[in-house]
Amino acid sequence: MLEKPRTLIALTLLAVLLLIAVPPAALRLWNGEPYPPARPDAVAARLKDRSRTVYDAFGLPAGTPVRTHRVDSYGCAYRGLRSLAHIDGTRVDVRRFSVRWEVPAVPEDTARAALRRLRERLAAGGWSVTQDLSREGAGSTSLSLTFQRPGDEDSIHVAWYDTTTTLFVSVYGSGCGELPAGFDEYAWEAAQWRIR
Repeated sequence: MLEKPRTLIALTLLAVLLLIAVPPAALRLWNGEPYPPARPDAVAARLKDRSRTVYDAFGLPAGTPVRTHRVDSYGCAYRGLRSLAHIDGTRVDVRRFSVRWEVPAVPEDTARAALRRLRERLAAGGWSVTQDLSREGAGSTSLSLTFQRPGDEDSIHVAWYDTTTTLFVSVYGSGCGELPAGFDEYAWEAAQWRIR
């Protein structure tokens, strides 16, 4: 007769434990691993710093015009099973950051010399070329290098095309992060910058 109450108590405890444990596990399965918090101002400062390093390494003649853009963000995918419901969408509260800029009217020999100097400067800092999509032939030349450093998710992409004679630079920030509450990219002062 004592066995039934013990069994009932054990089943009740098991049910309570399941009610406590299953919802968080189900939520984690649905949402996936949470993104780390983003620090937009710190990321923007780092991307600007790296852009200045690239510019300095280019060693372009004084007075060379540079077109800069603001630090931009772009969306990151949903995680977990929820990603199946948003296969073509990104989260508005989770972003990655990048900065782009370009130097127009750069002759090919100047672009080649700038990329050689950049490669040397970045190699001295532990960076290496992870992708070289440069092409020559059939009356067309493109120079395209992507740099990364071990243990660093940031990347630097530099390209020059003979059709535009523009040297394009993109510096991408590492990984996605969940934005702080109230973050407004369009009112974000740290997004503004100039190379000089």
